[in-house]
Amino acid sequence: MAVKHSNDVEAKNVAAGKDTTIQVLISSQEGPNFALRKFSMQQGGGMPRHTNLVEHEQYVLRGEATVTIDDETHYVKTGDVLFIPGGAIHSYENMGEEPFEFLCIVPNKEDKITILEENC
Repeated sequence: MAVKHSNDVEAKNVAAGKDTTIQVLISSQEGPNFALRKFSMQQGGGMPRHTNLVEHEQYVLRGEATVTIDDETHYVKTGDVLFIPGGAIHSYENMGEEPFEFLCIVPNKEDKITILEENC
């Protein structure tokens, strides 16, 4: 399908995350080169330190959070853009009073997620 509304895409809980959901807006079956996902982290939510084989390009839609990439922690907010290289250790923590939401584009390549700590 070429056009759809994000409200029509089911939000699923992210198993490794805390109060975090994902919507796969454009799946690897729909886009030949990239998948487009939307993450939503509720107040106090986030994702633990983990790695992926594939790179991430991200755009913050709403809210504020700290994002740690390798050894650097960044405060990000609405309108910020992030690049996370494949293999980089990264984590997220919603620091605001509203949901932290971002779009995440990843290449349609084999990926392996390795969780480095269980709690975020």
